[in-house]
Amino acid sequence: MDETVNAGDIARLADVGRAAVSNWRRRFDDFPAPVGGTASSPLYLLRDVEAWLRRNGKPFNVSPADRLWTQLRTVDDLKLGPALLAVEADAATFEFLHERYAATHSRLLNPTPPEIARLMVSLTEAHDGTVTDPSCGTGSLLKLARARRKVGQELDPVLAAIARRRLPDAYIVDGDSLRHNGIFERADAVLCDPPWHDRAWGHEELIGDPRWTHGQPSRGEPELAWAQHCLHLAKPGSPVAILMPSAAATRRAGKRIRGNLLRAGAVTAVITVQPGRDLWLLRHPHPSDRAPEHVTLLDSPDGIDIPESLEPNTRVLDLLDDDVDLSPGRLRGQHGRAYVESRLKYSMPDPPELHDRALPPMTTIGDLLRTAPGPHPVTSPTGAVYEIDPTRLDPDYLTGLLRAALARTPTGSTRLDVRRTQVPSLPLHEQRKYGRAFTQLRALESSLEGAAELVRLGYNGLLTGQIGPA
Repeated sequence: MDETVNAGDIARLADVGRAAVSNWRRRFDDFPAPVGGTASSPLYLLRDVEAWLRRNGKPFNVSPADRLWTQLRTVDDLKLGPALLAVEADAATFEFLHERYAATHSRLLNPTPPEIARLMVSLTEAHDGTVTDPSCGTGSLLKLARARRKVGQELDPVLAAIARRRLPDAYIVDGDSLRHNGIFERADAVLCDPPWHDRAWGHEELIGDPRWTHGQPSRGEPELAWAQHCLHLAKPGSPVAILMPSAAATRRAGKRIRGNLLRAGAVTAVITVQPGRDLWLLRHPHPSDRAPEHVTLLDSPDGIDIPESLEPNTRVLDLLDDDVDLSPGRLRGQHGRAYVESRLKYSMPDPPELHDRALPPMTTIGDLLRTAPGPHPVTSPTGAVYEIDPTRLDPDYLTGLLRAALARTPTGSTRLDVRRTQVPSLPLHEQRKYGRAFTQLRALESSLEGAAELVRLGYNGLLTGQIGPA
């Protein structure tokens, strides 16, 4: 079969950014035509791409592992997993193929983001013991864990088989972990990124299950079933790190279970790690332990970097109200402290000095990009990445142009092509002056956003009586 590659594959083989590949497609009429895929993700014949790169003097490297992947790419998506398992390859090659497979099926597999996975592992270390993942997928969390023994269970037999290939020394069992638990040894740490919003998780079959020591989960609360299942798998005193939808911290249907978890001392921390996604740190309570009086609620940590020690910051007694709200966002309600802290950090920079001037020659953002391709990435507010030569196009100037162009989008506009936006055509030294002005405006904008937050905290704090005038 003909081997095909997408734009991401080409970028990796040629060691460039995807924006460079897009640039080649636009600038060179002889760039290979797509042979399949979709309009947003076209596929190209690998041999045609190789010939084009060679003809244009662009270095590239197609490793044996890349060759294997391009051959696998010809397989129907539904058969890609079994095809991957059929490949005879060493561990490093299989891991490379797995990475490509996981990227191709990211929506289906929903892999745990690497930075969150590393955080989960770092907060539940069990070097000399056993780590368990009852919803292990292809084994990525277990692979990161540094433990003497690794145990997992996975509903999908293909994914379980892939996990066994990646972790030959681990014990991985197939099956539905909630309905048919196949892990009978207690672990020194449990990691889990369970399936969310699965209303068919086994509510009726599992009514009265002995694992529900903190309460029977409702049909709409599968996450609280997984949380109690993970606690059941942990040894007394051992930690559990489980990813939960943020709604699980506030749904009224789960408040009784949340309250019982708090009273039992099973909750250590709830950390918002992404919008709509919280990491719950739990602990299987030891019968001789006294339940802690405080827990940690941490809202949107910068870059998901967590302090070496999680300082408890919220009284358990304050959480045991009518809502039993465990969301870190509730800390925003502490308006007094938040207002004072925001006031201390608040400052208003001077705006740039701008004057009338004669209208310069104009061009478009698209023309600027076409005339200055290079290795330096500039990210648009939409997330698009443009690679430019900073000796021909000032990065701060381009950043400001992109932001200004998007800010001009009329309300209700469907799609804006920023490349067509008319902008000043300036020499590099003038671009740099503009770039400095754009940077000052952005600092002013950030300060105004801070001022708006300060005003909001002041209003709320005065309304609730948490703060008052001196």
